[in-house]
Amino acid sequence: MKLIFEILLMGLAMMLGAYIVPGVKVDGFESAIIAAVLIAVANATIGLILRFFTFPLNVLSLGLISFIITVLMILLVDNWMTGFKTTGFLAAAILAIAVSVIKMILDSLFGMEKK
Repeated sequence: MKLIFEILLMGLAMMLGAYIVPGVKVDGFESAIIAAVLIAVANATIGLILRFFTFPLNVLSLGLISFIITVLMILLVDNWMTGFKTTGFLAAAILAIAVSVIKMILDSLFGMEKK
């Protein structure tokens, strides 16, 4: 049940992020949920492999490489889906920041913080 609630919150964060960030378009709540799940899966698989190989650069850049990999995963999902579109790297980067801030706020509102 908690997983379903987390997925719905992430979809809501994706919808709000797409509404706030210019250059990002989501067709509806269903597309936002699918995009959020696909971004999470891409980050957990491809992103993990990329983070492993770029670990020394990630340490030197204080985590900037991990952020860039997350933005690349958003762009990858943008290419996979028809209901989720970004205009480029900058829009995806701002979306990544906006969604993480919105998700943090939603987690604090609904009491879903990590324990």
